[in-house]
Amino acid sequence: MHAYRTHTCAQLRAADVGTSVKLSGWVHRKRDHGNLLFVDLRDHYGITQIVTDSDSPTHAQLDKLRAESVVTITGDVVARSAETVNANLPSGEIEIRAREVVVQSAAHELPMPVFGENEYPEDIRLRYRFLDLRREKVHANIMLRSQVISSLRQRMIGQGFTEFQTPILTASSPEGARDYLVPSRVHPGKFYALPQAPQMFKQLLMVAGFDRYFQIAPCFRDEDARADRSPGEFYQLDFEMSYVTQEDVFAAIEPVLHGVFEEFADWQGKGRKVSALPFQRIPYRESMLKYGNDKPDLRNPIVITDVSEHFRGSGFGRFASMVEGGDVVRAIPAPGTAEKSRKFFDEMNSWAQGEGFPGLGYATQKDGVFGGPIANNHGQEGMKAIADALGIGPNDGIFFSAGKEAQAAKLAGLARTRVAEQLGLIDQNRFEFCWIVDFPMFEYDEDLKKVDFSHNPFSMPQGEMGALETMDPLDILAFQYDIVCNGIELSSGAIRNHKPEIMYKAFEIAGYTQAEVDTNFAGMINAFKCGAPPHGGSAPGVDRIVMLLADEPNIREVITFPMTQKAEDLMMGAPNFATPKQLKELNLKLDVKA
Repeated sequence: MHAYRTHTCAQLRAADVGTSVKLSGWVHRKRDHGNLLFVDLRDHYGITQIVTDSDSPTHAQLDKLRAESVVTITGDVVARSAETVNANLPSGEIEIRAREVVVQSAAHELPMPVFGENEYPEDIRLRYRFLDLRREKVHANIMLRSQVISSLRQRMIGQGFTEFQTPILTASSPEGARDYLVPSRVHPGKFYALPQAPQMFKQLLMVAGFDRYFQIAPCFRDEDARADRSPGEFYQLDFEMSYVTQEDVFAAIEPVLHGVFEEFADWQGKGRKVSALPFQRIPYRESMLKYGNDKPDLRNPIVITDVSEHFRGSGFGRFASMVEGGDVVRAIPAPGTAEKSRKFFDEMNSWAQGEGFPGLGYATQKDGVFGGPIANNHGQEGMKAIADALGIGPNDGIFFSAGKEAQAAKLAGLARTRVAEQLGLIDQNRFEFCWIVDFPMFEYDEDLKKVDFSHNPFSMPQGEMGALETMDPLDILAFQYDIVCNGIELSSGAIRNHKPEIMYKAFEIAGYTQAEVDTNFAGMINAFKCGAPPHGGSAPGVDRIVMLLADEPNIREVITFPMTQKAEDLMMGAPNFATPKQLKELNLKLDVKA
């Protein structure tokens, strides 16, 4: 018999009754029933119940052990009585009558229990992450992550992509976030940068003639944490293709994402639906108008409408004067709120003020009659015209967001989400994908008082050189696109600008000289001068994909060893101070400001 186990803790069934077995695992839970002691033994695969009676020497051994001690148990498989069968366990028809117990590792008092799903403070969970990972839900999330990555990899290979690895120690790149720098010992005073993304390398692979590249790529960015963004590092399904249009990129990656989400849509019996192929395409400006942002949650049925012209010269003086001054008014339907009290609408206004906005106007409606200050001033006919423009019913209220276009759109988008959440309108059992397309190539930077790139400086402008030479820069669109699922941006991508003359012109519009382009992007621009194919790609975030499939609100729940909000690893004690010897080897001296 094997030294540690003949079976795993999820393997034994009724057909194994009468056999002698050996199992190893952690003491998950103990239940003392007087003459009988029951122990749930847990390993990576599952749980098997162990039983011992007070006459057996194994009783005393198991009784004194703390939970999470590691033991090896030899015993006999016996059938449970009908009334004690546990239908929730694969091994629930049997139990092991212990004959011998070997303690492999006795656990001390635990800083947090493993049994149960109670919530514990983040610092405790992350400091003792090795215990947290033993808990059923987190353990299952990490296994889901592994399965998702395996599925992504196989699907990409099936689409004709080849996996390559790109460097980790590299030069700084303009991805928009702060770099993590690594000092060089052999080149004093110089630093490597950890890659924010393999962007330049994957483009250079296309120039090198490899045609279809992918990797599950680690990326490093020194940026603040959010619920859907891990500080420090993350992983993405990075890919690039040669001789492709934007639609070719969509056609390659859509089946991969759709297939993975369909494969795991019923994970843990959730039974969710995935939007059909092809995914919806929504132009950027349309998305900003209808949904108030460029990552819309299409499970939310509410659509925002611009109603500025309805208030031009109207009886509601405040909105009328704002529209005359160039501001906009956006309307957000509130379906089925006729029976809601005034408190519901007032609380929405207070919420908007708490978010840093002046407020959120509203009009109530019951049986086609509008109420509230805006309706009283704008009049029933004027309100009816707005309701017709929104396509709403006689018992639907309306919220209003007014101000400069960007701020009005932002508040309207936030209000759209909050109204839907408050009214229970978001279908939690769907994955709704869409592409956001036609991003503007340039934007006006109010702080710097200049035109700058709005999204990705290496994207091909729609219309190429002709657009750059003849159009207002703020009207030029780019072949840039984001893929969004349930309001979460999974990735940005683009058809790349592979022509040096177009790159020089695009950077010139943003205020960069040819010399600056040659210096800052020497590797890429020199490669393009040696013949570059048209190419494009994207990089869906693996962590966010798993977060959506696991139905977790925070990304740390699907990462094995995440950092805190402050980018600290409490378990390993990172970051930490370097020793004087290390600093000397790197030719570094510290001048740390308090």
